[in-house]
Amino acid sequence: MNGILREYFGSVGIEYFSVLKYSDCREINERLRLSLDFEPKSVVVFLVPYYAGEAVNLSRYAASLDYHIILREIAEGLAERLKEKHPTAHFVGYGDHSPIDEVGAALISGLGIRGDNGLIINPEYGSYVFIGDLLTDIDPEILGAISPAPPARCYHCGACKRACPTGILRGEGADCLSAVTQRKGDLTSEEKALMQKYNTAWGCDMCQSVCPYNKAPKLTPVSFFYRERIPELTLDIIKGMTRVEFSRRAFAWRGRKTVERNLEILAENN
Repeated sequence: MNGILREYFGSVGIEYFSVLKYSDCREINERLRLSLDFEPKSVVVFLVPYYAGEAVNLSRYAASLDYHIILREIAEGLAERLKEKHPTAHFVGYGDHSPIDEVGAALISGLGIRGDNGLIINPEYGSYVFIGDLLTDIDPEILGAISPAPPARCYHCGACKRACPTGILRGEGADCLSAVTQRKGDLTSEEKALMQKYNTAWGCDMCQSVCPYNKAPKLTPVSFFYRERIPELTLDIIKGMTRVEFSRRAFAWRGRKTVERNLEILAENN
């Protein structure tokens, strides 16, 4: 593996990363790749652990600042380091919206196994990890690309399927509870009841909470996730946020009204 990668990722607290040939990854968005001003040859895949403690009424990832911020910072920092040695190279980083199947790339890199809930499960950090990727036109051999390995799966204990509030993991529901909390507009009485039952103003972690691989999750070494944590969201906290402060939260993309509506639904139950 390229020494620059090992040194850089070590400096930002990232332990799990790999390099693949772009051609070994499954492309899921050709248009996004064609919009680039270069032809990607290599993909640097990395896991960013985010578990920084428990949360009361929102998904654990959303208790911290928006994870897209740190994914972007890590990718940009790596690009700067690589550019020192490869000044004519091109780079672009992603997290969530990539030309490639990011979960698939992490799996064939051996960074974890696939859970029945579709999430990657890392041996140390469980499923509490985000996947980032940096695309570049540096030759894969230079970066130390590895050969893809067959993806591994969990042992299908069924805990996540049994715990799923909407039953979507059992093939019974239409949407995950997390998707319900992120939906704009009016919710049905059944949807409101589910939110109240599971006390969630944003997201759902039930399938992760019951997973045996998450029984004792390791705390993230990435300091970003400890800054400005809000383990329990309230209407007072949301209403007191400035526009800039709100924009730095993971739930901001659905707008303040959606989050306030959810908190009001929980308040009705109390």
